[in-house]
Amino acid sequence: MTTPRLIQNFSGAQALLIAPPSTATDVLAGTLMKLGLSVASVVPAGEAPWLDFAILDPEHHIVIVDGDLPLPGLAASAVPDLPPVPVVGLVGVEAPSRLKGLLQLGATGLLRKPIHGASVYAALFLAVNEHNRRRLLEERLARHEERRRGRRHVVKAILRLMQEHGLDDDAAYEALRRDAMRARQPLEAYCEALVRARPSVAAPAAAPRLARS
Repeated sequence: MTTPRLIQNFSGAQALLIAPPSTATDVLAGTLMKLGLSVASVVPAGEAPWLDFAILDPEHHIVIVDGDLPLPGLAASAVPDLPPVPVVGLVGVEAPSRLKGLLQLGATGLLRKPIHGASVYAALFLAVNEHNRRRLLEERLARHEERRRGRRHVVKAILRLMQEHGLDDDAAYEALRRDAMRARQPLEAYCEALVRARPSVAAPAAAPRLARS
């Protein structure tokens, strides 16, 4: 099973800090810069928090958000189940509603307020690597779901070859598999193209040759 590369060095990344200016955020920003990150505030004094996750770079940005802020107003666009970048939540008031808001925002790491510099690296490490692990799992599930949906086209293509050329199901499957390999396509994609291109019953050019092999 493929595992994501473990990230241990955050030098060169940028932390987008969604928190009102305070002594705690000064400590956090100072620690982040010592770890090699640049820091940008997304909450200028006197303004409401605003952030569009869609424009962020997964390889460059880390969002650090204060859970005491009105989280539903943070994003200009809807936040998916897993945001495109790692999110660290700052926890002050441990109310279930505040924690739920961070969870819904996709936080994979937490920092308890008041912030202590010694705890920042651990929170970043967990947030970034857990985010990458979840992203890999979601991509793998999406590929499996795509293949599952494509199986119906494989079944249709097998039945077509069986009907048109008198092949049994094993021979029809092997014929399609070899043609897909020859076309350098996944079997599901090849069968979908075959079924869509030929809605009426007609013999594929490659099938007679493969049936004799």
